Amino acid sequence: MNPWRLRLLCRLETLGTVRAVAQAVHLSPSSVSQQLAVLESETGTRLLERTGRRVRLTSAGLILARRARAILEQLDGVEAELRGFGQEPAGLVRLGTFQSAIHTMAVPAVRRLAQTQPQLQLEVVQLEPHESMPALRGGDVDLIITTTDFGELPLGDDLDLVPLATDPVLLVVPPGHRAAGRGPVDLAACADEPWTLDMPDSYMAGLALRLCRRARFEPRVVARFGNYLMTLQHVEAGLSIALLPGLAVDARYRVATRELATPVTRTITAATRRGAPPRAAVRAVLDALRHQPGPPATGPVPGAAGPAAPFSPPGPGTAGRPGR
Repeated sequence: MNPWRLRLLCRLETLGTVRAVAQAVHLSPSSVSQQLAVLESETGTRLLERTGRRVRLTSAGLILARRARAILEQLDGVEAELRGFGQEPAGLVRLGTFQSAIHTMAVPAVRRLAQTQPQLQLEVVQLEPHESMPALRGGDVDLIITTTDFGELPLGDDLDLVPLATDPVLLVVPPGHRAAGRGPVDLAACADEPWTLDMPDSYMAGLALRLCRRARFEPRVVARFGNYLMTLQHVEAGLSIALLPGLAVDARYRVATRELATPVTRTITAATRRGAPPRAAVRAVLDALRHQPGPPATGPVPGAAGPAAPFSPPGPGTAGRPGR
């Protein structure tokens, strides 16, 4: 069986449609279908069945897709062993990470590894938690930076977790706003405000909705952005308020931040696929992420009640703690 075709089958189980698989691997849907048909010939087993205009995996296809992940993990391990028996980190590592961790966690790791491990190539891909976990399980990335409190997609026992840091969720308001004072704020006092939220089905959009509803109001959403810098610009202009993770609050924007009366933090975690031991290159990236020198020295956010304090390493007893 061709390993590449096995990866296509794994992606089909994860993504659900041939079209989604085709977009992920930059092929046409017909090309993906042809490759899966070849895999059926290689195995001598019917792996797909048509339901209307879509296809789904048969029972045999599901078994093969799940077993194939372990097979592909073993192949990756053999490849690492053959590269100097896995002693020297080398080759490509694909890191999926959510937006606010790119410049605060991923980029410093890239810089450090470029100096200490020149044979290692690190590719950083922006993936929010609802995207990164399926990508990791499907083999599209080798490890991810995610959060353990994203309930819509449970992490599961097929992943190994490495706690990295904790990050507070903050209320972000324009400078001079009536809520731009000091001390924690009760979200119920913001029930009549215009809100900016993340894109639907994203981690932060779901968290913001839950917190507002817990405060007994439905937020009046006037904007949705998938980019935190656009959210900060909108808030800075006095057009809305928002809930953002501390890592996302860029000191270049004139906004004020307030902690919540009921503190909310998210636990930032690295995750890899469980199975064969991670190859040396993946271990090197994990070590670089775990041993961060600390958040960039951005200084206080203008108008904020003290420094934004983007994140802090997890202390004793915080590993795996839900972020709410």
